[in-house]
Amino acid sequence: MEYTVDEVMKYIEEEDAKFIRLAFRDAFGVQKNISVMPGEIKKAFEHGVPINARAIAGFEDCPYASLLLKPDSSTLAVLPWRPDSGRVLRMFCDVYTPDGEVYPSDTRAILKRAVAKAEEAGIEFRFGTETEFYLFRKDDEGNPTKIPYDNAGYMDIAPLDRCENVRREIDLTIEQMGLTPERSHHERGPGQNEIDFHYGKPLKAADQMITFKMVVSIIADRCGLTADFSPLPLPGQPGNGYHINIYAVDKNGDDVVRYAAAGIIDKIRDITLFLNPSEASYSRFGSNMAPDRVNWSSAGKSELMYIENYRGKIRAELRSPDASGNPYLVYALLIHAGLLGIEKKLELPEEMDEKGPLLPGSLKEARRISAESSFVRDIVPEGILRKYTT
Repeated sequence: MEYTVDEVMKYIEEEDAKFIRLAFRDAFGVQKNISVMPGEIKKAFEHGVPINARAIAGFEDCPYASLLLKPDSSTLAVLPWRPDSGRVLRMFCDVYTPDGEVYPSDTRAILKRAVAKAEEAGIEFRFGTETEFYLFRKDDEGNPTKIPYDNAGYMDIAPLDRCENVRREIDLTIEQMGLTPERSHHERGPGQNEIDFHYGKPLKAADQMITFKMVVSIIADRCGLTADFSPLPLPGQPGNGYHINIYAVDKNGDDVVRYAAAGIIDKIRDITLFLNPSEASYSRFGSNMAPDRVNWSSAGKSELMYIENYRGKIRAELRSPDASGNPYLVYALLIHAGLLGIEKKLELPEEMDEKGPLLPGSLKEARRISAESSFVRDIVPEGILRKYTT
């Protein structure tokens, strides 16, 4: 359910809400928040809540000492793990300057601009996700270890799959927050799990990803475990992927996914830095853990891009990203690349092209390619680009 400002004010009063977390994100998609009391929320909607801008990664070159958070009422959610009496709510915020302008380096705003450009072109994008993570034990002092919670394998069941109850708790919690997980199962690695989501509009899908990672980490902690979304948590074991299912239709409702996929393939080397922003991302490439070449297939899932007819719709599944990326930047760049393919009616290269170019082989190479890309520079503000490339 999406709420209006008036409905949020009424909800706070009727449901005995005592704290409202105003959530935002830094350049890398790490969630930050500030809490306000109910008496301050009207001011937050009207004027914003100030934050120290230059203390946020990616905002260091901000010309203002403070920026303002204004909550998006449509993102209201109850935090189910907090008490029913004196409830805690959360809303995502947009970041504004003291002059009332949208702050251009807010990555949520970057995604909004990409969506607006797509709408102007008569194109609607939607994204679904398949996200993997490991569950590890903690030691006697509560510190994370690298000891997997179980030794189960792909789609195993209990008692081998000890993660089953944790996944169920995650799914139920997410559902209470208004999101709809599609399916979940044990993955190939020991203690590794996957939870998938139905496709949604880009902004909602990005908000959903931020919420999902938060819920997984909190539920794992409450179960005495630690969750790890990093690209390669255990050497020699499967890495964690963040597979993105892409749907695109024009104003007539016709699928234009193949053109969008061609555009993404055309620009994939330029944008890999943002899809795979850590050193470990590149250790995951080039094995059975992730593709390392720019190719695609309609027959298997070992390539960078997998295209199929799924439930009557064409979808393209991008398999190279990992969950260390900022979903707002990731979706914005995919939209822009997809629009390029649609506008130019780009054709996909030859299927199963094993001689296709390699993805960047290291973080250093990915940084160089993105820094030199005019395509990236037209989308990503200088302050954020500098944060990623240096």
